[in-house]
Amino acid sequence: MEFSIKTLAPERARTGCLVLGVYPDGALTRAARLADRAAHGALRSALALGDLTGKPGTTLLLRELPGLAAQRVLLVGLGERRDFGEQPLRDAVRGAANALRELGAKDATVYLGELKAGRRSQAWGLRQLVLGMREAFYRFDQLKTQKKTPAPALAAVTLAQSSGPVTLQAQAALKEALATADGAALARDLGNLPPNICTPSYLAEEAKKLARQYKLGLQVLERRDMEKLGMGALLSVTRGSHQPPKLIVLRYSGAAKSSKPVVLVGKGITFDTGGISLKPAAEMDEMKYDMSGAASVLGALRALAGMKAPVNAIAVVPTCENMPGGGASRPGDVVTTLSGQTVEILNTDAEGRLILCDALSYTERLHPDVVVDVATLTGACVIALGHVASGMFANDQKLADELRAAGEDAWDRVWQMPLWEDYQEQLRSNFADMANIGGRPAGSVTAACFLSRFAKKLRWAHLDVAGTAWKSGREKGSTARPVPLLVRFVLRHAGAK
Repeated sequence: MEFSIKTLAPERARTGCLVLGVYPDGALTRAARLADRAAHGALRSALALGDLTGKPGTTLLLRELPGLAAQRVLLVGLGERRDFGEQPLRDAVRGAANALRELGAKDATVYLGELKAGRRSQAWGLRQLVLGMREAFYRFDQLKTQKKTPAPALAAVTLAQSSGPVTLQAQAALKEALATADGAALARDLGNLPPNICTPSYLAEEAKKLARQYKLGLQVLERRDMEKLGMGALLSVTRGSHQPPKLIVLRYSGAAKSSKPVVLVGKGITFDTGGISLKPAAEMDEMKYDMSGAASVLGALRALAGMKAPVNAIAVVPTCENMPGGGASRPGDVVTTLSGQTVEILNTDAEGRLILCDALSYTERLHPDVVVDVATLTGACVIALGHVASGMFANDQKLADELRAAGEDAWDRVWQMPLWEDYQEQLRSNFADMANIGGRPAGSVTAACFLSRFAKKLRWAHLDVAGTAWKSGREKGSTARPVPLLVRFVLRHAGAK
């Protein structure tokens, strides 16, 4: 789907579908008023029949109205004018996209991006419009031999404004949004692929493709490399699997060499059975999403490279499977990490922190400015925050504030959780420097506390996306979160916002 932006009188738009916003009381946005005037009041007449409530995201389709060049007009409810803000705009975009998906229109001209959502800028609205449209039109059916429905016909979208010149900020927002949407699509594809296809080796091959496409630096560490380095924690997780582990280091250099990179570390467990501490069978298929952290950091790097952002960023992906077997790690085993610290493994299903701790230690040699790890780490975080906000932990408050602000900007929000020393006592072990779990209380906090022991030399933050990286049920699939947050954060952090 191609996107463009231009100033265009709505009545003159020769398009398959003209998308206009309306309010519950029949009030029209500026673009809708202009179209209604040209159509001799046809829009108001249609609304007077009561077929559109005006609730955010509701739609009403009109065809071949007099005085308009468009073949169709799609009226989209915006909710009460006084309440119009971020969520109503996002609902309106989703409603419009879902309606357009069912039409035969090959192109559409959309006037939602010029609406001011509360205090948000036009650039914010444009980013949300593009990301919302691309998400609504995303399909993962490449593994189906019979397609139930034909692909949507819509191939081109014009983001129109009814007056004023198109600003440089608007053009930059469109460029960023398109690149972010491409990165999110990659993350969704990787997350949705089955675990027999998306293996650690597959992730490494995807990184190689990105490196070739965008001329990125790439290093892939194999098992023998990790053994030489002493990554005992990461290697302990992969012992029961026939799939070889990988440590992927993908580097994008868009700024001066003197500029320290932002390092994004993504948990890449391509399938998690729990190991010897076997998970229940119900919904275990969703453990293919346990590499969503890896998918998101690869997607973020693709986005930054695609928009040629003036930043330096590195994606570090420790990836392997967690399987049971005769060679698998056992509860009670003690392993030595890359940092030299020892860990007693009390539960082999707490494996994400074991691969991340060695990856965090490895990032020290990359001389980062800041490090952010992303992981579907704990079910406890889902209980704490549900599926709305990702959990955030940080050993640097300025970094935490930056991530929270970037999350608000991207509408990919986080909530800061405590990382207090008081919780460290729960990780006490009689036989090693620490245990890999701290019991049921505050499970997401103690997991972050475990990681913090390997990030003492870093300005570091941890995002627990167990509740936000994918959806269950009928709409099962990857959400690509937190790709928008990561992209916004890196750009803002580097002053390239």
